[in-house]
Amino acid sequence: MERPTVLVTGAGIGIGAATARAFAAAGYRSVVTDVLEREGEEVAAGIREGSGEAEYHYLDVTQTGEVDDLISGVQDRHGPLHAVVANAGIARRVPIGELTDERWDDLMDVDLKGVMRVFRAAAPAMRSAGRGSLIALSSIMGSAYGWDEHAHYSAAKAGVVGLVRALAVELAGDRVRVNGLAPGYIRTAQALSREHSLGPEGLEAAADFIPLGRPGEPEDIADVAVFLASEGARYITGQVLTVDGGLLVGRY
Repeated sequence: MERPTVLVTGAGIGIGAATARAFAAAGYRSVVTDVLEREGEEVAAGIREGSGEAEYHYLDVTQTGEVDDLISGVQDRHGPLHAVVANAGIARRVPIGELTDERWDDLMDVDLKGVMRVFRAAAPAMRSAGRGSLIALSSIMGSAYGWDEHAHYSAAKAGVVGLVRALAVELAGDRVRVNGLAPGYIRTAQALSREHSLGPEGLEAAADFIPLGRPGEPEDIADVAVFLASEGARYITGQVLTVDGGLLVGRY
């Protein structure tokens, strides 16, 4: 049987790394991409050491040429991608009075336009093959409520929701499914940053108002991504699944 191929952006750490590993465990060839070269190489090497198949490639999702060339090369070697997980993203705490055009544009270029670039490059071959799954990382901060001093982040993640919905309709006729994930509080480097997010103490305190009683782990998101790419999700498209331990329904 053909080994399916998944490409994951931002796969050197956190949710992206867990996602690359989860897909490999499910029998996929994982194409690990990130600007973090050492971390990305380590993720790919770890998958191979566990008898999986993986390769690492440097990828800056803000560079259209890099995105197009990388995905073209991967598909030349392995055929049309079966799944793409557009996970690469950044979060920066910036009060609105300090939110310059440059800061706004820099974040949008990664968190929203970066998703579009990767999907745009992968979609034509998927359409020709008559199958494929595109999965984008949004956030509860973009799909459900705002985040103070993160207006550009919330706006970008809300934009991902719109992108998912529009592309789901556009690509459905060729049986390419497009979905998103909206994580809650997940134990990642981003969430653990005191400068830009909750910090370690704040993340642990969040457990008090999460019904399942704990912050999420990267693997909690990764496993849902694998499901969305699977045959079990064959009739799901245009959806952004909230994965937050019950936070929204329990607190809001």
